[in-house]
Amino acid sequence: MKLSSLRVVPLVAAVVLAAGCSSLNPFSSSAPKPAPLVDVQPRAQLASQWRADIGDAGSYRFQPAVWSDSVFAAAHRGDVARFEGGNAVWRVQADKRLSAGVGSDGRLVVVVATDGTVIALDAASGAERWRTPVGAEVLAQPAVSLELVVVRASDNRLIALDARDGSRRWVYQRNNPPLALRSFAGVLIEGPVVLAGFPGGRLAVINAANGGAITELNVAVPRGSTELERVADVAGPPVVGRREVCAVSYQGRAACFDTSNGNALWARDFSSSVGMDRDARFAMITDDRDAVHALDAYSGASVWKQDALARRQVSRPLIVGDYVIVGDLEGYVHALERETGAFAARDRSGSRPIAADPVAFGRGFVVQGKGGDITAYEVR
Repeated sequence: MKLSSLRVVPLVAAVVLAAGCSSLNPFSSSAPKPAPLVDVQPRAQLASQWRADIGDAGSYRFQPAVWSDSVFAAAHRGDVARFEGGNAVWRVQADKRLSAGVGSDGRLVVVVATDGTVIALDAASGAERWRTPVGAEVLAQPAVSLELVVVRASDNRLIALDARDGSRRWVYQRNNPPLALRSFAGVLIEGPVVLAGFPGGRLAVINAANGGAITELNVAVPRGSTELERVADVAGPPVVGRREVCAVSYQGRAACFDTSNGNALWARDFSSSVGMDRDARFAMITDDRDAVHALDAYSGASVWKQDALARRQVSRPLIVGDYVIVGDLEGYVHALERETGAFAARDRSGSRPIAADPVAFGRGFVVQGKGGDITAYEVR
């Protein structure tokens, strides 16, 4: 279990949990140490295309956004920038401490301040277009489309704003269980619907026009005799394919559903606090013990497991061509062979953890570390 990702309500329960179990307490001297890095016999090259810096993330997780040749990034102190080829096309100050970002559709660049102010900038120039207070803490990257900006509050409300002027369009809210992951996972806008995972293992399909619930898919069913054992929250954003949507939960399952009728295509017992990726052949999952798994995309059957990164706080996986990319707590980027899970290449992008998801970029990907270092890679 990744304790840094767990939000326990009420707070007293979190204190008791940390004090009563030193093996789960990151401040305990007896906490398990990260696995040492195994030697890699290079079968590929992680070629750095460019590097840039945006600033420290503080205690938050800032996700870079990619549009065409541009990478948009933000930092806790309020810096927001657009990079091309490692050079800043523009860099502005939001004049507020930030807690979430970046969301972009190539026209708007959206971040959120620690006081709950959503700030939208022009993607071409960095000029401010609007700012709207939503009265809630936001930790997840906003979702942006031509018409909407959707932010996920830390209490799991979804708040939709008009992309033109920031006016409120709708709020989606559902009942939450007493305990839930402190989620940095954003939501997806897919045409006429919004997709979002929720505590209790539910994947909601929401009408983007009015915020009405269309259906809910059961990724997992909470199990156990205590509230802690029953935490089964959807982790990471859902993954959408041509005819399916997939998600994975903490202490629950990984599952894929037919988008035409909502029927489950397959489900497997799994536990992840960071999420999954999928292509036409494999579903890739980082589990809560930091092992990376490949499952058959159409049956959920296990194909391979790479468990040599135990306790290294491995990121959500990203499939890039013939490789699977993950980052870790020491700033290392690992490329695994997609077919076998064997280590193919490794590079250190910085000295701070890579907590944000690697993001596809051109023929490669981009990573942003907690220290603000941004690296664009190609796998050769």
